[in-house]
Amino acid sequence: MAKIPAKVCARVSQQTKKFQQAITDAAKRDINESDTARMVAEMIGEIMGYDKLQEITGEYAIRGAYADLAVKVKNDIRFFVEVKAINIELKDSHVTQVVNYGANQGVDWAILTNGAKWQAYKIMFAKPVDRTLVMEVDLATANCKSDEVIEFFGNFSREVFTSSSMTRIFQAKQAMSRYSIAALLLSEPVLGMVRREMKRLVDGLNPDLDEISTIIEQQVIKRELLEGEEAVNATKIVKRGLRRAIRERAKEELPPAQPKIGPVVTAK
Repeated sequence: MAKIPAKVCARVSQQTKKFQQAITDAAKRDINESDTARMVAEMIGEIMGYDKLQEITGEYAIRGAYADLAVKVKNDIRFFVEVKAINIELKDSHVTQVVNYGANQGVDWAILTNGAKWQAYKIMFAKPVDRTLVMEVDLATANCKSDEVIEFFGNFSREVFTSSSMTRIFQAKQAMSRYSIAALLLSEPVLGMVRREMKRLVDGLNPDLDEISTIIEQQVIKRELLEGEEAVNATKIVKRGLRRAIRERAKEELPPAQPKIGPVVTAK
């Protein structure tokens, strides 16, 4: 993942601390969606470092609809932001709304927020379009120096955000998901390691991999982690990673190429 510069970390901590009081006051006054959107635009500018006049566009038109905020640098939209009123709970229908904005414009990232709670989604351009929650933070209660605050606002900051850096974040989150860990537990290398350790525990014990896999699948891992689209995707990711590791290991083990020796020419 991208390294977040110290100056960006400092700005994120200082500015989120400042806005925590504004969030508390806004919640007490129960401000509406329009006022919340203005506060969020201010936060994106002050916390993430974007120019509020040049790089944050309100009511961005998309096929007859309007995204609350579009954050762009040099005319390239980095992400859309859907804003709800400060005391409105964020719902799945709100997520669908902002994800559709991004999908229609070919933008990979979308943020949903009510000013206090922030959620960042990676848009998956499949059929149908899907999304994955990658980061979230509640600024009303968070420690402004915490990793979750720095990670969220630092990675979306003007200085740090790039397509490649966000892709690495997404891949890291996928690899660390409970579905990926479940898939790893059922992978051949891990099953082989478990069998080796079991053989050390009891002399003469020699279980086969299928037997160990069945025990882990039926008695160790929760069923929900092995079924559904997220589990299938995690298994694919793990298999791709293992294949890549095998190829790289094979390259390392190849003997060095021998120099070609041409015919010996004898001087007359």
